[in-house]
Amino acid sequence: MPGTEAQANGVDWARWMRALGERVLRVREFLGLSQDQLARVACVSQGAVSRLENGRGVATPLLVVAKISGALNAALSVLDQERLSPEARLIVQEGMSLSAAHAGLPGVGAAPDRTLEELLRLYHSLSEDQRRHLLSVVRSMAAALSDEAVGDAGGS
Repeated sequence: MPGTEAQANGVDWARWMRALGERVLRVREFLGLSQDQLARVACVSQGAVSRLENGRGVATPLLVVAKISGALNAALSVLDQERLSPEARLIVQEGMSLSAAHAGLPGVGAAPDRTLEELLRLYHSLSEDQRRHLLSVVRSMAAALSDEAVGDAGGS
């Protein structure tokens, strides 16, 4: 029914959101991420990821969709592009253009940090137990480096 919120401007938004949700689900599963892991990386709730994937997110704010898209894009972009299917490559390209379009929003579409991407790639290659150990080491190193920076600044 044209003119309704669900089908404004000739677009069936409910169908469009279901298709988007299916794509998000396929990419998330391809990456081996749980909904909770994706939510943490995207800085959204697990419920937001679930609603989007299940096509119940017609009223999902664009910022939430952009954050999820950006997180998936970042994870896909560190993969060897030659190993991706043509569909996955297209998703990466589309994600890059979405990220670029929202570069002015805080936390969305920021320039890729290659060091962080490498750290994420290493993190995702580990088991849950190994991840806990890695985080413990990273926290200790960050604290030690922070203490060095404070010591250096105080000695200047």
